Amino acid sequence: MSAKAAPTTKTVPIGGAKNGKERVIPVQRAAKFYSAEDVKRPKPTRKVQRPTKLRASITPGTILILLAGRFRGKRVVFLKQLESGLLLVTGPYKINGVPIRRVNQAYVIATSTKIDVSSVKIDEKFSDAFFKKSSSSSTKGKEGEFFKGEGDASEKKTLPASFAEDQKTLDKAIVEEIAKTANLSKYLAATFSLSNGQLPHLLKF
Repeated sequence: MSAKAAPTTKTVPIGGAKNGKERVIPVQRAAKFYSAEDVKRPKPTRKVQRPTKLRASITPGTILILLAGRFRGKRVVFLKQLESGLLLVTGPYKINGVPIRRVNQAYVIATSTKIDVSSVKIDEKFSDAFFKKSSSSSTKGKEGEFFKGEGDASEKKTLPASFAEDQKTLDKAIVEEIAKTANLSKYLAATFSLSNGQLPHLLKF
């Protein structure tokens, strides 16, 4: 049997001969102050945050085709899944210019082509924290940037030297594995595209 709901009103006696002797008032009084601006409040939810499940077709060493971002159409090698659920991939950079990066598995096509990366040692430093942007790099709202002259060229973003070294170290072992399969480096270097008359749902990747 369900519990009784708590009453929302109550009856209180009042003075005065012509006032009806009692009044019904709410148990919880309404707020006397209302904000002039709407304040966003998160909606209550009972959903539990679970780790993202990796697609069965994606295993370490699988060649993926990127469908979004600046490298869309490029083929990359899948290395591992990070704690955030994103996929850690690399071109390798020496072959097709795609650096170590994170991608969402919703925007990739898994192909049937795979390479053996069991002997490739992936440094633990390649985590979500490794790709996190520093807050100091943001220039939004800085007065100096606002009043900068039109003739001033914006500073080009440069990656730390350690990133390039990490890229070379990781790619070296992967390139050696790719070299064991004939024409695989050409396959990775080529950009995926559809020709006239090709139907993507009939293609076998």
